[in-house]
Amino acid sequence: MTVPLDPLDDLTAFRGVAAERLGSFEHETVPDKPGLRRAGVVLCAVEHDGAPAVIVIKRAYRGRNAGQWGLPGGRLEDGETPEEAALRELHEEIGVRAGPGDIVGRLDDFPATSGFSITPVVVVLDDPGPLTPSPDEVHSVHHATLRKLAADDTPRWVPQPDGGRLLQMWLAPQWRVHAPTGALLWQFREVVLLGRHARVADFVQPDWTRE
Repeated sequence: MTVPLDPLDDLTAFRGVAAERLGSFEHETVPDKPGLRRAGVVLCAVEHDGAPAVIVIKRAYRGRNAGQWGLPGGRLEDGETPEEAALRELHEEIGVRAGPGDIVGRLDDFPATSGFSITPVVVVLDDPGPLTPSPDEVHSVHHATLRKLAADDTPRWVPQPDGGRLLQMWLAPQWRVHAPTGALLWQFREVVLLGRHARVADFVQPDWTRE
């Protein structure tokens, strides 16, 4: 009897599970309002060192979000959909080309305190090719394995003075990722990797993410 491959350890198996779970997930869209700006980002799953992983970047130490952890992506240009913007930025920022057929679904829009509504698009690529990060936008490129994202000790919740809790996604000893990016990774973990229903729009964001 053939043993099914674990989607946390096999990219092909992950693609099938991700498409199924995102296909039944009713994502929420932030409604238009005056002053709202929109952005698209990519949760890009690839194989790295023999294991499926999501590409995470550290922003260049200049301009908006200097030095922060993030996902490839950026604001929509005139006439673009969030998916089109996300794929364009994936190529512009780290040199990876993906098409509409590589998208397996999307998660909830995240209303960032910076005034952006961020749409996360999930992409699976068998062969992303060489990564060529743009030095103007990206300081470094990293890979967070699906198994690490799914681990029990990756999300940590820090109590806040107002009674709320601040999420920190600890992807490595020095990788402490907060919302918005941390929230997107957490929903990806819950919905896509673990098959749970989860929303993130009300997650606390650090003050320094308001830029």
